[in-house]
Amino acid sequence: MSGEQILRCAVIKKLEGLSYDRLAFALEDSLSLRDFCRFSFQKAPKRSTLAENISRIGPGVWKQIADTLTPWAARTGLEKGRKVRIDATPVSCSIRHPTDNQLLYDAVRVLTRLLAVLSAKADFAWTDHTRRAKKRHMKILNSRRQALRLAPYRDLLRVACLTRSYVDGACQAAAGGVADPVVSKLVRKLRHFADLTDRVIAQPRRRVLEGESVPAAEKMVSIFEEHADILRKGSRETVYGHKMYLTCGQSSLITDCMLVRGNPADSGRLQSMLERQKELYGRYPRQAATDGGFASRSNLDWAKGEAGVKDMAFAKKFRLKVKEMAKSPWVYRQLRRFRAGIEGCISHFKRAFGGGCCAWKGWQGFQQYVYLSVVAYNLLVLARLRRLT
Repeated sequence: MSGEQILRCAVIKKLEGLSYDRLAFALEDSLSLRDFCRFSFQKAPKRSTLAENISRIGPGVWKQIADTLTPWAARTGLEKGRKVRIDATPVSCSIRHPTDNQLLYDAVRVLTRLLAVLSAKADFAWTDHTRRAKKRHMKILNSRRQALRLAPYRDLLRVACLTRSYVDGACQAAAGGVADPVVSKLVRKLRHFADLTDRVIAQPRRRVLEGESVPAAEKMVSIFEEHADILRKGSRETVYGHKMYLTCGQSSLITDCMLVRGNPADSGRLQSMLERQKELYGRYPRQAATDGGFASRSNLDWAKGEAGVKDMAFAKKFRLKVKEMAKSPWVYRQLRRFRAGIEGCISHFKRAFGGGCCAWKGWQGFQQYVYLSVVAYNLLVLARLRRLT
């Protein structure tokens, strides 16, 4: 597959919300889709070919494509970037609700599976404790009182430590054998999950047995998506994923998108978001509207002073005066209403393009998924704008 074919197939997959199986079927069944993806004179690719090639496009490439669409929209007059709205929204990972006993059971289960595969290629001593771990896991789930959970928690921790202790001997036995790429890959996986198991064991030991409060930044919520952060805003539902900052223009085009690790305060990101607008357009926007979380005296002074933003409106004032943010109360009200429109853009992005929950694995896959969703969203917005002009 050529680069153009891969890009077009990825965009169609995201626009239509197709799985790889359904994408392969659609390319085989539809002449128009096959023509759009440049397969008119060759056979449509299979599912495995599509998955392998689309996954090779790194997040940096999708980010560059998204950044290329914004100046193109400015040159064609579809989005000039003179009036922007900025907001933050969480994107969740596809994981179950995390509990300490579930993490311990997952660690035992994964390490046991890898040890079983490696034992067929290397000789070392180990024991399968999966059934014992599952019984303790279910005992903890079915216990209503915390006092009844302590004994199974201790045994589950003991089982996890035993399973973890087998990894070092297995890796040494595999290293002493004949060099085999399959064995080397298994050893790398074992060491990776062994390191995660160490963190998983320490977490319930501190929280359950020692009664210590573990900070959210130090918690692990999944051994499969270990990069996921704990995001909670006020009394809203807790999300396990990453925070995304979006900048939209008057046309509802996403002019910029930024993924961050951790749960930083919104007020510390306003300057970087406006600086990105200067990189994309060569100037700062004339008017900007943001959520109340971005409001601060330093942000207002910087935006009105160094950045030269004429009207800077925050959804909540936070002891800031209207005459300091905008030239009149009418302009401030209009900018507040304009900012509210980004909620509809975010809702459309999440519902129609799967931007609310990432289905791809790993931090790199998370970035690929989100930036591909942004590219597909922007292409649809630009196509509609071109149709109206």
